Amino acid sequence: MRSVGTVLALVVLATVVATFARRWRIPAPSLLVVAGLAVALLPGTPEIRISPEVIGLVVLPPLLYASAEELSWRELRAVWKPVGVLAVGLVLASAAAVGAVASMVTPLSWQMALVLGAILASTDPVAVTALGRRLALPPKVQMLVQAESLFNDATSLVLYRVAVSVAVASAAADWGAAGGEFLLLAGGGTLIGAAVAGVVALIRRRTEDPVLETVISLVTPYTAYVLAEAAHTSGVTSVVVAGVVLGGRGDRLTNAGIRLQLHAVYGTVVFLLESVVFSLIGLALPAQVRALSDGDRAWPLYALAVAGTLIAVRLLWLAPLSAVVQRKGGIQRPNWRVPVVLTWAGTRGVVPLAAALSIPVVAQDGSALTERPLVLVLTTSVVVVTLVVQGFSLASVVRRSGIALEPDHTEREEATARCRLADAGIRRLDELSELEAVPEVVVDRLRRGLNARLDDAHDRLTDSTAESADLVYRQLRRDLIAVEAAELRRLYDEHTISDTTRRRLQRSLDLEEARLADA
Repeated sequence: MRSVGTVLALVVLATVVATFARRWRIPAPSLLVVAGLAVALLPGTPEIRISPEVIGLVVLPPLLYASAEELSWRELRAVWKPVGVLAVGLVLASAAAVGAVASMVTPLSWQMALVLGAILASTDPVAVTALGRRLALPPKVQMLVQAESLFNDATSLVLYRVAVSVAVASAAADWGAAGGEFLLLAGGGTLIGAAVAGVVALIRRRTEDPVLETVISLVTPYTAYVLAEAAHTSGVTSVVVAGVVLGGRGDRLTNAGIRLQLHAVYGTVVFLLESVVFSLIGLALPAQVRALSDGDRAWPLYALAVAGTLIAVRLLWLAPLSAVVQRKGGIQRPNWRVPVVLTWAGTRGVVPLAAALSIPVVAQDGSALTERPLVLVLTTSVVVVTLVVQGFSLASVVRRSGIALEPDHTEREEATARCRLADAGIRRLDELSELEAVPEVVVDRLRRGLNARLDDAHDRLTDSTAESADLVYRQLRRDLIAVEAAELRRLYDEHTISDTTRRRLQRSLDLEEARLADA
C-alpha cells in the first residue's frame, strides 16, 4: 500500500507541475526534473528506486508510439540520408568520445567508460519530442531532430550490448558479430513493427466501435514492443515503425468521432506518463549519489565533462553535415544557425536511464561491478543537465537563431489551405445545384457557410484588421451555446428531462463547441 500511495503522490505532483509548466509556457520536462530534485532533497522523502522493466515495458512504448505517429512519410523521405548519418555515424562518434574522456577524467576503467559512452550516445525520442512540441521549427529541421532520436536506438543498443559484454565477461569486443546484431535488431524490429501495423490496420478498418478502437490503439505499441523483444530484436524500433506506418494512415482507418476520441485519450496518457517519468529522473538522482563511494565525490565535474563532450562532438559532426546539405540545396553560404539549433536540441532522457539501470550488478565471475553506481549517477546527472540547461534555453536559442517560423507564415499557409478547401466545397455545391439533386434551400445554407469561411481566409491573407463574418459568427455561436447549456441544466434541475437526454444534448453542444474552436 505504501508503494501505491507513493505512485499516486508522484502522479499528483507531476500533474500539478506539468500544468503550471504549460501555463507558464516553459518546457514541462525541464521543470519536472527540477521539481523531482527539489522533492527528493526534502527531509523524510522516501527513497525512489526505478525498475528498468517498468520504464522499458510500461512507459516507453506509448510515448514512442505517440512520437512516431507525428512523423510524416513525405518529410521523412526528404531527410532520410542525414538521419541515417546521424543515427549511425554520430552515435559511434559520441560513444567513442565519451568513452575516451570518461576513461581519462573519471575513475572508471576503459570498459565501463565504454559502457557509459554507449548509454549516452543517442538522443532520447521522448525528451526531444516533449521539448520540441512547442517550438516553431521549420518542418525539415523538426523532422531531422525527431527522426534521428527515434531511429538511433538500434545503433546505441548494439554498442551497449557489446560494451556490457566486455565489462561483465572481460571478453574482447567482437565487432563482426556486432554488425550482424545491428542488422538483427534494426531489421527484425522493422519487420515486426510493419507486420503489427498491417494487422492492426486490417482490424481497425473493420470496426467502428469507439471503445474497441481506443483499446486497440492503446494495445498496439505494447504488442509491437513485446513481440520484438521476445524475438530478440529492437522493441523500440518495432514501436517506432508501427507508429510511423499507422500514423500516416490514421485518417483512412477511422472516422472523425473516433479520431477525436483517440486524440483525447492519447493526449491524456502521454501527459501522465511524461509527467511521471521526468519527475522520476529528478527524484532518483539524490539516492544514487548517496550510494557512491568516497572516491567518487567529484562526480559533478565528471558529469559536466561528459555533457560538454556530447555537445562538442554533436556540433563538430553537425556543422560539416549541415554545410553539405545546404550546398546541395543551392545555398552558397552555409548557415551556422541550423547546426547550432540541432546541437542544442540533442537532449538525453528516459532511454539512457533505462539502459544504465539494466547494467548487471555482478560480473560473470561473481565479483561485484563496483563502478556501476558511478555510471548510473553520471548517466542520470547528464540527463538532468541536458534537460535543465538545454531544455530551459532551447526556445531562446531557436528564437535567436532566426530559423523559427514566424506566426504569420503559419497563419498564411493555413489561410491559403482554407481558401482551397472552401473553393472545392463550393464547386461541389455548384455541381449538385445544376443536377438539382439537392433542395436549393439546403444548397444555399451550405454555400453561405462556405462563403463565410472563404471571406475569413481572404481577410487573413490580405492582413485585414476588420473582424470577418466567420469570426463574429463563431463568437456569437459560442455565446449561444453557453445560453443553451444553461437552459439544459435548468431543464434537468427541474426534472423536465432525464439524465440520458441531458447527456446526449450536452455532448452535442460540446462537439459543436469543439468544431468552432478548431475552425
